[in-house]
Amino acid sequence: MAKCFVCKKESHLISQYPGVCIDCIRDNFWKAKAYILEAHKKTREIFNLPLSPPRNKEGISCKLCINECKMGENEKGFCGIRENRNGEILGADIKNGDLVFYFDPLPTNCVADWTCPGGTGCGFPKFSYSQGPEYGYKNLAVFYNGCSFNCLFCQNWNYRRSLGRRGISPEELSKVIDEKTSCICYFGGDPSCQLPHSILTSKIALKNKKSKILRVCWETNGSMNEDLLEEIVELALESGGCIKFDLKAWTEELNIALCGISNKRTLKNFKKVASYIKERKNPPLLVASTLLIPGYIDEYEIEKISQFIASLDESIPYSLLAFYPCFYMQDLPTTSRKDAYRFREIALRNGLKNVHIGNIHLLS
Repeated sequence: MAKCFVCKKESHLISQYPGVCIDCIRDNFWKAKAYILEAHKKTREIFNLPLSPPRNKEGISCKLCINECKMGENEKGFCGIRENRNGEILGADIKNGDLVFYFDPLPTNCVADWTCPGGTGCGFPKFSYSQGPEYGYKNLAVFYNGCSFNCLFCQNWNYRRSLGRRGISPEELSKVIDEKTSCICYFGGDPSCQLPHSILTSKIALKNKKSKILRVCWETNGSMNEDLLEEIVELALESGGCIKFDLKAWTEELNIALCGISNKRTLKNFKKVASYIKERKNPPLLVASTLLIPGYIDEYEIEKISQFIASLDESIPYSLLAFYPCFYMQDLPTTSRKDAYRFREIALRNGLKNVHIGNIHLLS
């Protein structure tokens, strides 16, 4: 049980990180902000990561994500995978991906497996090899190190220990795809920090596969450069893939408290992708998810997020993911079954047609 640094309330639904309760985040952010920044500072300095996106007036700009870092000499970008050395940005780039990859048999535990061709066979025969789950086929999972956010609950935080690994080129990565690979999923970390690499890899892979099925998908916090977003939308549309947005929160202050960064770009980009839905309804182009963090993602957040999604297109699949304590938010409980189903009813009531509860086995 933790105590809110602002209002002094104690609860098992308050985490020591960020150290403040949901009410103070929403209603007294000007008081809560100092504690929130200190919490994020502690989680980053241990990995030698910048405490905030660098803003050096004489620095070199990187515009791949919302942070748009301006790195001075010997400064790293917020993502930790690029730095300014002697007036040149070194690190991951279009030809050298800071990543790991592996294969998963289909259907896999993808956020969208309940609504995508690999898990359901939707889009058969153009985008799926079978009318049901694609048993016998596999997914190429590409995990990009580095992230544009700093989520206190990150389930993949261990990537921070391996930033700066030897680069893998798009040509090398595309060569591992064989006749049993029916989809690629780029995730992380977050692929927003290395989108040019994933775009080039996808173009090479699709050219090599020729007339065979190869869906290309991204799972992201949605903070990427808007011009690059258009490129991945086109690749997803062409291949039968989807773009999976993790909508962490609705309230900007809450997104900053939990993730260190604003969600304004995320919501703007989500709306942009939604405008392409009419070009391909089946399989779904856009999928949304929200992690149900006890004490922080409450009725208000789900109400606003589901209203936002429904205002764009009621058919957008929305997955409510059960929370498991990770990283610096290990002092919270798992999502309760009662809350998960109540939140699902809220989303349905707001007009969404396809709402799913993920990680059911974690519900308490």
